[in-house]
Amino acid sequence: MGKIKIKNILAGKHSAEEIVVKGWVRTFRSNRFIAVNDGSCVANLQVVVDFEQFDEDLLKKVTTGASIAVTGNVVESQGKGQAFEIQASSIEIIGESDPEQYPLQPKKHSLEFLREIAHLRVRTNTFGAIYRVRHNLIYGVHKYFHDKGFYNVHTPIVTGSDAEGAGEMFSVSSFDLANVPKTDDGQVDFSQDFFGKATNLTVSGQLEGETAALALTEIYTFGPTFRAENSNTSRHLAEFWMIEPEMAFYDLVDNMDLAEEFVKYLVDFALANCAEDLEFLDKRLADEEKQKPQIERQEMGLLEQLKFVSENDFVRLTYTEAIDILKNSKPNKKNKFKYIIEEWGADLQSEHERFLVEKHFKKPVILYNYPANIKAFYMRLNEDGNTVAAMDVLFPGIGEIIGGSQREERYDVLVEKIKAIGIDEKELSWYLDTRKFGTAPHSGFGLGFERMIQFITGMGNIRDVIPFPRTPGSAEF
Repeated sequence: MGKIKIKNILAGKHSAEEIVVKGWVRTFRSNRFIAVNDGSCVANLQVVVDFEQFDEDLLKKVTTGASIAVTGNVVESQGKGQAFEIQASSIEIIGESDPEQYPLQPKKHSLEFLREIAHLRVRTNTFGAIYRVRHNLIYGVHKYFHDKGFYNVHTPIVTGSDAEGAGEMFSVSSFDLANVPKTDDGQVDFSQDFFGKATNLTVSGQLEGETAALALTEIYTFGPTFRAENSNTSRHLAEFWMIEPEMAFYDLVDNMDLAEEFVKYLVDFALANCAEDLEFLDKRLADEEKQKPQIERQEMGLLEQLKFVSENDFVRLTYTEAIDILKNSKPNKKNKFKYIIEEWGADLQSEHERFLVEKHFKKPVILYNYPANIKAFYMRLNEDGNTVAAMDVLFPGIGEIIGGSQREERYDVLVEKIKAIGIDEKELSWYLDTRKFGTAPHSGFGLGFERMIQFITGMGNIRDVIPFPRTPGSAEF
């Protein structure tokens, strides 16, 4: 007799059958009702036990956290909360759990505490739901691009280039750190290192992705990226996953069109395929918001926020237009913003982005044509000489969720921009070659996968949407 998943039992696919279910005990009430969960859905399956049919010593081992196998008949439930339950005919203890030491007791635990036991937190309803949503969205990303004819490209994790030009990268070396070889002038002699040069963990697959797009036309990457930014905010991780499409023959408008279509697709995909988990997370968020002061509460519930993105056309406006709106806004004039907008050229913060989305337009927003001096070297310089063809997609509750641009395809302009920020032209000779041999207008963007999962699940801290978060001073598990 094969094992049956709980989600299929609760869906009524095995009514009146004798089946085997395997999972972990959540609770055992009154020596009669065992709540079992196997991770296939947020709901537990109720197992009804006739105490007189089972050995007392066996039932003493049915404790919270133990793994068990139950054989029995699926019947319509007489209680509330579930349509079907199992009347147990046999119970096998697969793995015992010491109830005195098991940290996940049947009570509410803080997210901070659960981060300390990240190896066990997936057994809670909240994190089980997040893992399932994450899985579905991974599939949704690949399905979207595959159906559109894009090719998935694996770009290097170890790289010799800094795509962002920010320098916040993790070094990769095989050196014995207690005996690092030096040159005659006292510098680290990377020529003796494994790769024969200084290398790092990548912050982006974009530059390598561009080379593929200029042959395959439409590609996307989906891989791990790393940033050695000493930030402990709820929005940053040192290790995260990026989705980065690159498209030849796309201008900035094409890029914005794709970005809007893509994120709407992912939201709709989650609503269609994760309904039960999202309903649970919606209720969880509502309960959490009730604990906050009225002034700090979010105006929209989780499901309402998802439909806000899915059902609205995104507003598109230039950075210059956004600055004018922000300068003349009440929060700016009354010094309510933490970062006051005083002049053109300011780097917008999350509070400004959320004001535009949630208060001013009440729709998702795409900003474009940013000042050149606050954006990366590879973004195409506009004819005004002051702005670049960059675009950011802004969401409620989170601010920027996508950043992208039309790429600078003109060889001479790109060389000058590289020189201006102090990058050795020789280090990017391979990248410049794509502008020498059959260059073409092309565009792309990056979507931080954890940022998207954070939005779709309503979690306030990005550390709670990746299984094992890597942050400054923390690389447990």
